[in-house]
Amino acid sequence: MRELREGCLYFRRAVPLCPWRERAAEWCCLRVEFKDAGGFEALVSGKTTEMQRIDVNERIVGLERLNPTPRPTTSPFLEGRWNFEWFGDSSPGAFAARLLFERSPTSVAHFMGLDVLIKDGYSKLSSNLKFLNTIQSKFLLTTQLSVEGPIRMKEEYVEGLIAIPRINEESLPEQLKGLLGQTAGALQQLPSPIREAVSEGLKLPLGGAFQRLFMISYLDEEILIVRDAAGAPDVLTRLEGPQPSPGDGTADAVISEYES
Repeated sequence: MRELREGCLYFRRAVPLCPWRERAAEWCCLRVEFKDAGGFEALVSGKTTEMQRIDVNERIVGLERLNPTPRPTTSPFLEGRWNFEWFGDSSPGAFAARLLFERSPTSVAHFMGLDVLIKDGYSKLSSNLKFLNTIQSKFLLTTQLSVEGPIRMKEEYVEGLIAIPRINEESLPEQLKGLLGQTAGALQQLPSPIREAVSEGLKLPLGGAFQRLFMISYLDEEILIVRDAAGAPDVLTRLEGPQPSPGDGTADAVISEYES
């Protein structure tokens, strides 16, 4: 890890950098700090120290000053599926991750990740946890996004969904397979409307009761950085989605409520 950090710093100091190479060097240094802080699972479980958090935040600031997108809230780069690398305490990502992780013994539960799909003015956040390498649990959170300025947005929580756990029968202990069969049989005997409702999971209507303001401090084709009203950062990397070029005529607003 030390060698990797020194390599990133040497590259940044020794090589005359064009803007995209300077951003790549800063991102390299930030990823090293993520790993030093224990990675995503350490962040979710609250094991990161104050010193590790400030080290990460220092690198985030270094990348933010190189932001290549002056109006990120209406940029087509915003849409797509993003993976959380880091999040602040008031982030919807923190809420979804800890809802699953803090209620599960770390000896039997493995956090599989957190991602969000941004599309058509909504975000759909997905948090995944696996128990005993057999049972997968998922929490989904839907929020509505509205543009309040070139870098500022409002997010309203619309609905939460605790999905029915998925079970890998091949890795299920023999003593539990009979119980699984009995449970499946009992569900099939329920009236159709109830069975369909149960199969979809437990829905939690939120109706915009919770909301937050945030600003996008950095956005390019692969990286998104968001800060809440208290300044706490979320750092995300792209999993999938459109990556239009500025010259192909697709740089119109994705969410167009805001007019400057």
